[in-house]
Amino acid sequence: MVRAAVDDPELGEPPRRKRGGAPVTALLVLFAAAFLGWAALPLLGLDVFDRYTIAFVALLQYAVPVGVVLALVALVLRRWLTTLVVALAVVGLVAFVAPRAVPDAQPTTPGTPLRVLSLNTYFGRADAAQIVDLVRRGDVDVLGVQELTPELVAELDRAGLGQVMPHRVFHAGPAADGTGIASRFPLQELSLVPKTTLHQPSARILLPGGKSVEFVAVHPLYPVGADTADAWQRDLAALPEPPHDGAVRLVAGDFNATLDHTPLRALLGRGYRDAAEVTGAGLQPTWPRPDQWLPPPVTIDHVLVSGSAAVRDYRTVPVRGSDHRGILADVVVPR
Repeated sequence: MVRAAVDDPELGEPPRRKRGGAPVTALLVLFAAAFLGWAALPLLGLDVFDRYTIAFVALLQYAVPVGVVLALVALVLRRWLTTLVVALAVVGLVAFVAPRAVPDAQPTTPGTPLRVLSLNTYFGRADAAQIVDLVRRGDVDVLGVQELTPELVAELDRAGLGQVMPHRVFHAGPAADGTGIASRFPLQELSLVPKTTLHQPSARILLPGGKSVEFVAVHPLYPVGADTADAWQRDLAALPEPPHDGAVRLVAGDFNATLDHTPLRALLGRGYRDAAEVTGAGLQPTWPRPDQWLPPPVTIDHVLVSGSAAVRDYRTVPVRGSDHRGILADVVVPR
């Protein structure tokens, strides 16, 4: 009678046990804690202490698929609380990252179009002829060049850069030290950035019709060296805030930072807009080069725009010899 009662289907099945027991639970909780810590780094501003936290934040968008897999594993193993916590964190990450793939509304005020190209040339190894061809055929108005060596300057001149962009502020140097600005239009060198580890020159570009725009060529020291994180923070902190008089300022280059890093988010919080993000291209990677997938591609090159300028278009372009993609942005400077 007792056995029959236990087997009676009307009494229901005995509760299912969790799969794997305590060791599996402990391992899953450990992975979940690591995932939650990864997701929380930028929210808590903990990505500025050392190169490891900086690197993990650079890869934050990849935490989304990692979290999805972890939640599915927890679901299969019937760890309901772990499944719920990880799933909520994944939803939060998606809400944090996904808007970069959605275009924002832009001002429709008429003005002067300005096409900007920025490129890290990988210690001056980028193909100078292709750079000049991009400038000439793409009707580029302003060119920002990072890791500008004296040898690359000579190659650019031989390729005819001076003919299409006769105005320049070049601070060439060895290896990664040099940075430069070239323009179709007259320019005046400014000192918007104090001395930093690598050159970060600035200039006022005089546009047709009497308008002007300020341009800063950006290249802070890379942050994942043995002792470079502090210099990276100082170099980014040295970048100027948006002007408060309504003038337009473009801050473009290799920031060595994604939109998730605290120093860059702080700069955006002061009034800049990221050209890739506002056009829905904020997840397009810029480093490493297109045929390289290790390390995982990330978006560390940016064009930031201030004031009432509108961003009409943004895209990345591969350049032979460089480990970065070039970034092209079409901006309209209001009249």
